[in-house]
Amino acid sequence: MTDWRIYRGAGLPHDGARHLPDPPPWREFTARTPDGAAGADGTPDGPDSEEVDNARRLGVKRRLVESFHPRPDEVEAVNAALQLRRPLLVTGNPGTGKSTLAHAVAHELRLGRVLRWPIVSRTTLQDGLYHYDAIGRLQDVQLDRAVSGDAVRQPPIGSYIRLGPLGTALLPSADGLPRVLLIDEFDKSDIDLPNDLLNVLEEGEFTIRELARRVEREPATDVLTDDGTPVTVTGGRVRCTAFPFIILTSNGERDFPAALLRRCIQLELKPPGEKQLAAMVAAHLGEEALEEGAELIERFLQREPGEVVATDQLLNALYVTQRAAHAEQVTRNRLAEMLLRPLDRPR
Repeated sequence: MTDWRIYRGAGLPHDGARHLPDPPPWREFTARTPDGAAGADGTPDGPDSEEVDNARRLGVKRRLVESFHPRPDEVEAVNAALQLRRPLLVTGNPGTGKSTLAHAVAHELRLGRVLRWPIVSRTTLQDGLYHYDAIGRLQDVQLDRAVSGDAVRQPPIGSYIRLGPLGTALLPSADGLPRVLLIDEFDKSDIDLPNDLLNVLEEGEFTIRELARRVEREPATDVLTDDGTPVTVTGGRVRCTAFPFIILTSNGERDFPAALLRRCIQLELKPPGEKQLAAMVAAHLGEEALEEGAELIERFLQREPGEVVATDQLLNALYVTQRAAHAEQVTRNRLAEMLLRPLDRPR
């Protein structure tokens, strides 16, 4: 296909969308078999969600974690957090690899799927610990009563409780290994959330009130985890045996209370250097992208001091300009200009 465009703006319906190329590796949501094919009904045969997450974050070539060459202070901060059983607060501009760090640690140490808790302004501590669907339980009781016409036995309360990412990370570990929890965009939180987290981070436990009230009748209850698997909670309390490896990411848009900072190992991620950038590009797009996109990579590295351009913007620009290889140079330049627009520059 010489014309890279699918939508042409001509107003005439056509089936071009059926011929969309494969998505960029970092926007792939379906795991694929080694030959690149998706499984039946878009579901992969073999690779699970952990493989999908790793491919998106670490690159389909898997060379990012092997060639990334993290700076010494990054390695030291991770090890300090692991050994001290303290959260790691990672600050940096967008696109510096803050979230990727959690996946790299989980991949290298074989700690399983990364639990992810995305933070918005309305997020509360309760969202991270567990959710109790009281309304759903009441509706099921009423529906059963309407169908049978008689008094019905209440469904198990555990069927309506699901642990959140933080709650799942704090479950007792069957193999003695910690889970990896990514608390993403922590600086977007409400002003109270950092203080609300203090006790849980310090004690490594929390109580499920709805189960604690019934502990005499039901000492142990099965609930669902964030992974979607059942687990037994005893005494209405969840307490970790291996404190999870927690990464909190921040773009530096706000300050945090001293009480939280005291409980965290702090790391500031700098923009990737030339070797790190080359490893990222090769991991996602292959070695040939380094040669074909040399001009764009050099432009990214030589940007003005203080100019905020995320690494994924460069990957987007490389991917699209390669797809538009047969387009006029002016078109390729215009695409690159659009995709590499600094995030801190007003339009």
